[in-house]
Amino acid sequence: MDAAAEVIQERGYEATTMAEIAARANARIGSLYRFFPNKEAIGDALIDRYAAVLSEEYARLRERASHATPEELADLLIDQLVQVHPQTRAMTALLDSRTDWTEIRLRFRAQAMAEIGAALKACAPGLHDCEIKDIAAVVLNNMKTMVGMVKKDAPTSAGAPDELRLMNRLYLAARLAPGHGTTKRRSPRSKQRV
Repeated sequence: MDAAAEVIQERGYEATTMAEIAARANARIGSLYRFFPNKEAIGDALIDRYAAVLSEEYARLRERASHATPEELADLLIDQLVQVHPQTRAMTALLDSRTDWTEIRLRFRAQAMAEIGAALKACAPGLHDCEIKDIAAVVLNNMKTMVGMVKKDAPTSAGAPDELRLMNRLYLAARLAPGHGTTKRRSPRSKQRV
């Protein structure tokens, strides 16, 4: 499975062959076929593995969020995705390559939004559901940007990850401040001007 993840991440799912996976694993092709009848079965097994890893990480996050300050939660969220990335490194290549996994991609995204939202709610119980959804979307995009910077897939510089981390802390400190949930939301008209 690790060999398959490496090859898929490097070459993409479509270009990966069973022979390359077997070679990377230092295994005979027959041994690979004994456990996985085809590349799709390996992809499915990797997706299942990634779902389990993410569920475990989200459970840890929820547990820690109720005792965290907004600034600590910002770091927990960023660190979670950066730390879990090596364990899920081929997930993006898998989800982007197979059109029959569109539903799985949407389910992963919905799970991420819900889990981030649960962490936000645990940290700031006074937040309204609509605010949680908006904040979770911003945080998820910041987390993805951080992974892109770490992987060097996004524009970055030596200090950019620290700046993004600070931006996330300041954002959550402002949005999760006590009493913030009782403030008025901007009207759609003011949002259009931004």
